[in-house]
Amino acid sequence: MKQKSVLVIGAGVGGICAAIHLRKQGFQVTVLEKNAHPGGRCDRFTRDGHHFDTGPTLMVMAPLYQAEFAALGAPMERLLDLKRVDPTYRLIFDDRRQLALTSDMKSMQAQLEAFEPGAFQGMLRYLIEGGRHFDLAVEKLVDRDFRQASDFFCLGNLPLLYQIKPLVNHYRNMGSYFTDPRLKAAFTFQDVYMGLSPYEAPATFSMMPYTELAHGVWYPKGGMYAIVEALVDLAREAGVEFAYECAVERVLVEGRAARGVQLAGGERLEAGAVLANADLPYVYDSLLPDDGQAKRLSRKRFSCSVISFFWGVDRPYPQIGPHTLFLADDYRQNFDTIIGELGLPANPCVYVHAPARLDPSMAPPGQDTLIGIVPVGHLSEGGDQDWAALRDQARAQVFRRLEQVGISDLQSHIKFETSFTPLSWRKRYNLVNGSTHGLCHNLLQLGYFRPGNRHSRYRNLYFAGASTHPGTGLPTAMISGRHTARRMADEAESWGV
Repeated sequence: MKQKSVLVIGAGVGGICAAIHLRKQGFQVTVLEKNAHPGGRCDRFTRDGHHFDTGPTLMVMAPLYQAEFAALGAPMERLLDLKRVDPTYRLIFDDRRQLALTSDMKSMQAQLEAFEPGAFQGMLRYLIEGGRHFDLAVEKLVDRDFRQASDFFCLGNLPLLYQIKPLVNHYRNMGSYFTDPRLKAAFTFQDVYMGLSPYEAPATFSMMPYTELAHGVWYPKGGMYAIVEALVDLAREAGVEFAYECAVERVLVEGRAARGVQLAGGERLEAGAVLANADLPYVYDSLLPDDGQAKRLSRKRFSCSVISFFWGVDRPYPQIGPHTLFLADDYRQNFDTIIGELGLPANPCVYVHAPARLDPSMAPPGQDTLIGIVPVGHLSEGGDQDWAALRDQARAQVFRRLEQVGISDLQSHIKFETSFTPLSWRKRYNLVNGSTHGLCHNLLQLGYFRPGNRHSRYRNLYFAGASTHPGTGLPTAMISGRHTARRMADEAESWGV
């Protein structure tokens, strides 16, 4: 039975999904999680009746979720009580003008034309392009397991060079659709989900604004952590075993194979294969023998990070919608500071999430649950950033932004605060550099160029998660888990353990 046993390091979404697929293939699967509960960076905590998602706060790319839950044999609609969020975001600019991104095209037309005559037709053309990019990228890049170079470098993929504009800068591409820089920002800010600046991201990522407006932004009752709970229920039903507060100290290797893992307490567990769902650079740096690959990974581009504030508030603030984004006029300077200088911009963009607008149970009656998020650079190599000072500056910027919508008394109504900095992300989830999205998604870290799902030397050591192909995000983590599980099933006979 050892040949058919798998140890999964990390109970993130990718690891849980891989475990379910492997169990359905007849493998004995145990998931080892260092924290006290599953989810990885899709985490949650509760205090005094306030519930906080510490990771993703909205559900995008709904068709991918539907497909992945179907692949697990469970319709998404049966497992999750979903509510469509429309408008998806309320954008507020420095001049206090607002734009509500909505699937109501009459509303969009009136709003956009007030910013720039002809902008509505520009948006429609942009969404047509985004729809083409979404369909082709999912088919040809995202939902493909590139096991060898010929799977990617083939005649069938050559048309992608002009079909999805991978060599065209995203922000520059916006000039074909809008003149007003505020509108260019309104339809490119999603690039930060990929850990990128729109000034360096490929125009391929127009697929993100498209999927938000075409497929919708959704919110599951109970918050995004409800997705983790649904997946864990499916895993337990399938017979997957979980061990929490069970930190892996290293992967045991011998010759060209992984033999199991050693836990922090010294205990050794053997298995036919190991699947690492921990952050990939961390796995190479901390769990495997040094063979030069950790150093090579460290030279790759990492995503930015965020400073997050979680506030339990003793009164409601109904004027704050579920997703409010304050976009700075000095948009480019924001990204130059975050990515180039690894710092906090002087006038940062700020995101505020009020989950109780979508699910009242996220806050006690008559109170509010608020999350403020400020993008920031990841940890510097020299460790010279003063994160206590940067956290205080970021907090002040959130309060300043909220004053723009008439909220000047929030500080006096905060019952408690919890905050995360890049140091927190590194400590809690073993994210190298505190980079919340792992390796970023620039052109040389996409598709076949992104780290694959099997170790090049140890034939029974596999990977799933944000820094592997296809990349960051919950639905892509589910895809990553499915691809890795399929490959493991295909190659199990060659493990030779």
